[in-house]
Amino acid sequence: MWRDTTPLPTFPKLQENLVTDVTIVGAGITGITTAYLLAKEGYKVTLIEAGMILNGTTGHTTAKITSQHGLIYNELLQHFGHEKARLYYEANEEALRFIRSVVTEMEIDCQLSEENAYIYLQAEDEKEQKKMEDEFEAYKQLSIPGVWHDRLTIPVPAVCGISLPNQARFHPLQYLKRLTEELVSLGVQIYEKTTAANLEENDDHVKVFLENGDHHITSKYVVSASHFPFHDPRLYLARMHAERSYAIAIEPETSYEGDMYISIDKPERSLRSVQYDDKKLLIVGGENHKTGQGISTHEHYEELLKFAGEHFGVKKVYFRWSAQDLITIDKLPFIGPIGGAYNRVFVGTGYAKWGMTTGTVAGRLLTDLIMKRSNPYAELYDPGRFKADPSIKNMIKENLNVVKELITGKVDLSHPKLGDLGTDEGSVVWHEGKRAGAYKDPEGKVHLVDRTCTHLGCEVEWNSGERSWDCPCHGSRYSYDGTVMEGPASEPLKKLDA
Repeated sequence: MWRDTTPLPTFPKLQENLVTDVTIVGAGITGITTAYLLAKEGYKVTLIEAGMILNGTTGHTTAKITSQHGLIYNELLQHFGHEKARLYYEANEEALRFIRSVVTEMEIDCQLSEENAYIYLQAEDEKEQKKMEDEFEAYKQLSIPGVWHDRLTIPVPAVCGISLPNQARFHPLQYLKRLTEELVSLGVQIYEKTTAANLEENDDHVKVFLENGDHHITSKYVVSASHFPFHDPRLYLARMHAERSYAIAIEPETSYEGDMYISIDKPERSLRSVQYDDKKLLIVGGENHKTGQGISTHEHYEELLKFAGEHFGVKKVYFRWSAQDLITIDKLPFIGPIGGAYNRVFVGTGYAKWGMTTGTVAGRLLTDLIMKRSNPYAELYDPGRFKADPSIKNMIKENLNVVKELITGKVDLSHPKLGDLGTDEGSVVWHEGKRAGAYKDPEGKVHLVDRTCTHLGCEVEWNSGERSWDCPCHGSRYSYDGTVMEGPASEPLKKLDA
């Protein structure tokens, strides 16, 4: 919906060597915010994007600007202590104030609206109820101005809820389009369809080598704001997993009162309103699952539509979309030095579906790190941290899951033959005695690919809702013809002869 209602500028592909102060890889909210802040400080900035700007998770968010990130504060208290849990809240509140100030200062028409945010419990469950009570107790310990509710005013099943006042929602691309225009006026060089493949750091500069191998960018500093880092010296792939979630924008039959909601129990349900032309629509989100490991994506949309119909009524469905998010093993984002032997390379990733505030936090923190200014949140988000609990348990769990998916994809034998494929249908098929990925397009042409992910060799699975091949191990995604849609993979799937 955001992209459909926002005509965005286009930028050329980089086809020469460049020298700049800072190279930023990834043109979502993190990359654009960082570029904006550094350019205002007088840095010469180059921003590159593998696809088109704002076409990743930032372009497919539900766009809530909030410090209420599900059940997070009690967990932070238990594992990181009072000071860091409070810092997490303050960092996100500062991000919200920053967005408000930019919108006011630049007079951006982006539907910024102040609302309360709610987490709520859908069904009676003693264990989940205790989690809610513990979370509210954490709010009190941390002096977070939450309010307990025994019922909600909106027509959804709810046992209890916790609201956080003075949060906000907006149209993310209208906001970031204006920032992009400001980048151009500040002299930031922006390039699309320009993929970073590798880097090399020397004493006083870093070279980013582009995918085609013919060109590079030389700069004093590099920021990886590209979801999975395009360069991974610290095994980020073993410390994060990828999840997909879904959303529909509907015109409800029942008037929606406002405010933003997200359930803590499964199936997750997220709600917020949005203005579309002269209509007030309702965005219904949820149905999250690990990338490549869910049911048919059509079914996820159907479940959201069923929920919307039961509780609000549906006059019309205007949009549907999905997003991919990365979640770290301790649920705190990684923002800071990328690690290893690199002193001039920084990263922002692992936002766990809360990229509007966290991407803004990252832009501000990364700017301070590059400028060698102190920042109270640097230690909290440091990618080099490692908490024995829960990090070890979660790392083992996630990597056992990777091993399981790797083995399952290699030995599963239950596949149809290529000739059984219908029009506009994709599947893993038997072809010439081997498993392959096949899609027959509406014109009847068959696109056949080797299913082996070019990242680390897992077998990709067919995503029927978006006609893509998704890797269940680390979240790489490819189009039906094998072209890379989302990393960490950088090479396409091998095409086969049909």
